[in-house]
Amino acid sequence: MADAGLSDAAGPSSSSTAQTQGEKQAARPTPEELDPDDLLKAFFSDLKEVDRDNEVNRILWAFKLNPFEKLNLRFDATAEDVKRQYRKLSLMVHPDKCKHPQAATAFDLLGEAQKELLDDEKRESLVKVLEHAKEELRKERRKETKHDNLVRVASLLHEEGRDGIEAEWEKTDEFHERWKMKARDVLARSEWRKRKLGNRLKEETLRLEEKEKEVKERVKAKKEHEKQWENTRDQRVSTWHDYLKGGGNKKSTGMVKPPKLKTNDEEKLYVQRPVGEQHRPPPQKPAGPKAD
Repeated sequence: MADAGLSDAAGPSSSSTAQTQGEKQAARPTPEELDPDDLLKAFFSDLKEVDRDNEVNRILWAFKLNPFEKLNLRFDATAEDVKRQYRKLSLMVHPDKCKHPQAATAFDLLGEAQKELLDDEKRESLVKVLEHAKEELRKERRKETKHDNLVRVASLLHEEGRDGIEAEWEKTDEFHERWKMKARDVLARSEWRKRKLGNRLKEETLRLEEKEKEVKERVKAKKEHEKQWENTRDQRVSTWHDYLKGGGNKKSTGMVKPPKLKTNDEEKLYVQRPVGEQHRPPPQKPAGPKAD
């Protein structure tokens, strides 16, 4: 009887509580009825500071050459996906809301990634590299599964054969993860070749500039020499006239004179021979026995 009395006493209270909870649940809108902005606000209201810090660290450590990785998007994301993801992540790591010391840097990286993906020319260039990485991954996949009996049987059972099996595999997370790693390798190689070519062009440009500079210096020196030569023309002419007026160098006739005989030898032991007879070899001795 006491238990019944207690239950009767608690009955109205419990029923009123249940009714209140039901009213609250009925008043709470469903996710489909909420506006996207309201969903974002609800998401960020429950977001912890450690989650914001982790997202900042993820952005800072993301692969620098791939803006898809900075925004944590798949490579087949559309422009609308890019805008939506940027809005979500930028609110998460905004310097005014995140206390991480490098939140501003992460925020700027997100802005650069969105700008690059929304630029048609840059996105097209990036997509070409990503497609090249995908083709390399497909070749590796064909080599890996060449003798795989499971893949062979699945291809026989599938309506579209091997192409259907590969199409389904390319929708999986495993494929996108491998595609991401392969894209890193291809992008790194492409960037290395680009930098190497840039260094070569820079060196060649410097070499041509140095060569052009040397040519200009030679031309300038030649002009200065010619100018100086013209400026000293009158001085040279007057000097030559003065030289001729003074009789010139009478000792110099412009002809080569033969050497003089040495007459200071009283005994005439030395006689200067003609030029043609100088250094005449001695006559050869006849061969054979000596005559008596």
